[in-house]
Amino acid sequence: MDTSGAPRDWLALGREVLAVEEEGLSCVRASLGPEFADAVNLLGACRGRVVVSGLGKSGLVGRKIAATLSSTGTPAFFLHPVEGAHGDLGMIRPEDVVLAISNSGETDELNAILPSLKALGVPVVALTGGVDSTLAGLADVVVGARVEREACPLNLAPTASTTAALAVGDALAVCLIHLKSFSESDFKRRHPGGALGQRLALSVADLMHADQPTARTDATLAQGLELLHAGGLGCLAVLDQDGRLAGVLTDGDVRRLVLRGAADPARPLARCMTANPRTAPRTASAAEVLDLMEERAITVVPVVDEDGRLAGMVHLHDLLGKGRLKFAG
Repeated sequence: MDTSGAPRDWLALGREVLAVEEEGLSCVRASLGPEFADAVNLLGACRGRVVVSGLGKSGLVGRKIAATLSSTGTPAFFLHPVEGAHGDLGMIRPEDVVLAISNSGETDELNAILPSLKALGVPVVALTGGVDSTLAGLADVVVGARVEREACPLNLAPTASTTAALAVGDALAVCLIHLKSFSESDFKRRHPGGALGQRLALSVADLMHADQPTARTDATLAQGLELLHAGGLGCLAVLDQDGRLAGVLTDGDVRRLVLRGAADPARPLARCMTANPRTAPRTASAAEVLDLMEERAITVVPVVDEDGRLAGMVHLHDLLGKGRLKFAG
């Protein structure tokens, strides 16, 4: 393309850019091989979440892919590779699958976190134009998305390559819709009118996590920490001997114990927990619980029945529709 400042036929140039993008998509479609099916099967078998990661323009594409997956039945979130290298890898569990995106496959920040993920036993799917790259060598499955050229006249700015990566991400999502028999009713449950107000009108019982681990008051702090970590909400419900909610152990409680030098692993949870925490009845609306969270500056609220027995836990992200939304049924 001409990079001079001379007047151009902008309509013709726009069509030329689209032609280059179409050319890139045709190239990727023609080269798509059995590795794509391997990626679909690996992502479909994921018992946790799909963790999408990439840097720069690939990261922006990754955010869109994660959003599409989450809204069509495959729980996913985006992890910035630099943040991952500075502690956010702690969000990832062995049952997750990583989808790593890099056109060149030589993005240092992304490749730097992959050995740690592999050590955790997390499978990695690479979406890259560099099928012989460092990223490809670190991945379990490599989905090629190579384009011959960018639409940028300097052949530098990611244009055709990001379009191709986005399209392959859509292809993965659509295949997973079929694999999981994701239905129209499933879609509507994740898009309740498309408005936060409608979501907040739901009962908190429709949004709570009913399968969270719990501990007894006579359990040790060490046992409580294991259950707190397993729950993934940053809050563990502690029950008395009659099975009623006695308190909660939160990430904040643990930090305060450590700062006081009182984090004895053998210490009973009854002496570590926050007793008589704020709770919500099953009949409360999501909006009411959100008001409680705002008033008390908390992010997790136990939900109890009329007898004070734990029914579930609800997180701020559940109320706002972020992450892995929980609806009844």
